[in-house]
Amino acid sequence: MRRLKLALLTGAYLCLALIVSLLLWRMGATPAVGLSAFVGSLGLCFAFHGIVSGMFDNAQLKLDIETVREAHGILVEQIEKIDARMTSLVESVAEDAEKRSAELTSEVHQLEDLMQRMSERLESQLTHQVAAARHDARGRGAAAPVNAVLEAVQDALAENRVDLYLQPVVSLPQRRTVFYESFSRLRDETGRVMMPAEYLAVAEPEGLMTAVDNLLLFRCVQIVRRLAKQDRKVGIFCNISLASLSDETFFPQFLEFLQGNKDLAGSLIFELGQTAFNQRGPVEARHMARLASLGFQFSLDKVVDLDLDFQDLARADVKFVKVGAQLILEQLEEQDGKLVLSSLPDLNAADFAALMRRYGVEVIAEKVESERQIAEILDLDIGYGQGHLFGEPRAIRDAVLAETDPPADFVQAPLRRRAANW
Repeated sequence: MRRLKLALLTGAYLCLALIVSLLLWRMGATPAVGLSAFVGSLGLCFAFHGIVSGMFDNAQLKLDIETVREAHGILVEQIEKIDARMTSLVESVAEDAEKRSAELTSEVHQLEDLMQRMSERLESQLTHQVAAARHDARGRGAAAPVNAVLEAVQDALAENRVDLYLQPVVSLPQRRTVFYESFSRLRDETGRVMMPAEYLAVAEPEGLMTAVDNLLLFRCVQIVRRLAKQDRKVGIFCNISLASLSDETFFPQFLEFLQGNKDLAGSLIFELGQTAFNQRGPVEARHMARLASLGFQFSLDKVVDLDLDFQDLARADVKFVKVGAQLILEQLEEQDGKLVLSSLPDLNAADFAALMRRYGVEVIAEKVESERQIAEILDLDIGYGQGHLFGEPRAIRDAVLAETDPPADFVQAPLRRRAANW
């Protein structure tokens, strides 16, 4: 269509130029003048055509640009609407997730409180049962205890039905595993796992914790060596009871075994509860000092009071203190425009971890369960964390556990001593 229009206009311009030249020729002009008039008229026609065509093209271009601008405006408006909807959706999802997380955390705390109360009740009942059984046994001159739980504990130790569980301890904020905490779990003859609250109340009064500590120590040493072969330089927290530290018969053997493995001193940390640490006497303190002289370190857990004796911790070579994340956060309060811990009102909360480091002690926030707790813990400059958020305690595989089985006398000796005492 465009080509046809151009052909018709060209023909019209030729006719117009021819008419002008013929008129001049009839008016007496020479043929040369008529030819010049023809050429000039034709040039003027094409020049006029170019001007008019350019004007129309410019007008069309402006119209197209305006159309594009309108389309762009519509597109931007739609994008803004979509962005607003996406923002609203993300906020809604985040609020729902936060609400569900808060509800789940609340339920977990309620469950933990319930389990704690049940454990305390069970421990109290078992303590009374063991005391009554021992009283009856002495009255009848019996050679063996009659308490079923005590027999189950003794059988589990004698038959090596003791499992090792490990839970990671991570550095913050990187969340890289730098330690593991070890836990021992006993199984009865049916394979049921006995929880600590179930057997500690029986094992401690009967002197069986030395056997548990023996077995746990041997397996921790083997696990540390296994990790070292894999070029994994991590430490393991190994629980030790106050009874083991105060046992003058058991401790020399315990110390002799550690002297043969003192190259692991930087990787094996012995852990005591805060109450046990505060109740230690001269014998326990002396034995802790002998372990420290070999390079072994100590850790404090089950902390219920943050008003710690920092100098006493340093003297006892305590290098780590584990504090429940919830305990720390519940102690936070604002006084005179600054955030403090209720147990240490004269100290900024953010300076608590730094003060501990001055005495060579690192704070580990344990029982961490939510990302919100992590954010608040990082504000307090705490460098390590432990809890289900980073990993639950996992049982060592049977194949690995078999490699860490100690010699028979390693566990049997404490059991024989106990039987002899009866």
